[in-house]
Amino acid sequence: MLKTADVHVSNGKIAEIGSNLAVNDAAVIDATGKHLTCGVVDEHSHIAISRGVNECTQANTAEVRIGDVIDAEDIDIYRQLAGGVTTSQLLHGSCNPVGGQSAIVKLRWGYTPEEMKFENAAGFIKFALGENVKRSRASSNSRYPNTRMGVEQVFEDAFTRAKEYEQQKAAGGADFRKDLEMEAVLEILNKKRFISCHSYVQSEINMLMHVAEAHDFTVNTFTHILEGYKVADKMKAHGAGGSSFSDWWAYKYEVIDAIPYNGALMHEQGVVTAFNSDDAEMARRLNQEAGKALMYGNVPEEEAWKFVTLNPAKLLHIDDRVGSIKVGKDADLVIWSDYPMSNYAKAEKTFIDGFKFFDREEDKKMQAILDFNLLQIN
Repeated sequence: MLKTADVHVSNGKIAEIGSNLAVNDAAVIDATGKHLTCGVVDEHSHIAISRGVNECTQANTAEVRIGDVIDAEDIDIYRQLAGGVTTSQLLHGSCNPVGGQSAIVKLRWGYTPEEMKFENAAGFIKFALGENVKRSRASSNSRYPNTRMGVEQVFEDAFTRAKEYEQQKAAGGADFRKDLEMEAVLEILNKKRFISCHSYVQSEINMLMHVAEAHDFTVNTFTHILEGYKVADKMKAHGAGGSSFSDWWAYKYEVIDAIPYNGALMHEQGVVTAFNSDDAEMARRLNQEAGKALMYGNVPEEEAWKFVTLNPAKLLHIDDRVGSIKVGKDADLVIWSDYPMSNYAKAEKTFIDGFKFFDREEDKKMQAILDFNLLQIN
């Protein structure tokens, strides 16, 4: 944490950090008395997706891609810029064990779907465990699996089939037919695509780690992970990270053992820990969610701030570009009116790649113009 520091931005990157920097012909933003941070990174989001996030028709839908249905006109993009969020992972839903491929985007409001995508980002895919997957609350449940033991067998079947498919692919021949579902699963086995897994109950978390180890790969991230505090030591040994809610519980039976100290306890065990939104409204105040790690568990303030910046960037394998203010990283920056984890803090200006995408004063002026125009119409 630096006081009275300057940050020089050039060509979308952070070029210098220091005091009394002098750069010819540079536009100067005076943030005296304000707080400057990197942009907030949301590991688990469902905004900006056109016409639904779940492809529920079968247990394994690894072939579908969120990147094909990005809605660049979703107003939640702008609203989350107003909360200091600059990068989000847009995830498939959790209705099946193996869901679709995710999309990592920068919230470049006004750009096209392709222009929003985070350049050269690693591939991720959504897995899911628990009540959603076995469809505990479905009015009619004719789709396999119906039980937690069936969920495990979906994973075993998928990875076994993918290994067989790889052998067939290597052999080639006129009979070989490309299978997009198996291609995606094979990328997991070959460590070219990474799992973000919806999870709650410790037994299932253990199960998926055992399945992964049997097939020689690591589960990248357990998301939600509200019983992560029970198995944090095992997650650390396996190499999995945890992206959790700060203080959600009691909204369904499998979160009955959730506690607000979950994030702090995982962090204490050395697990890379993040707080995510999973909710368009919550994502507007992830800065406040980070502050709850101070309240519940007394996590040091810089480590708590990493829960919504550097740690989710690490989980998404993009920490070489975002997640902190460091020379050479992308100029994704936020100017806050107050201490960033305060309930009173407002994002005054939000920048992505050095370009200003949100300005609170300009927003007020635009709202006044819209109000005036509506009065004229009425």
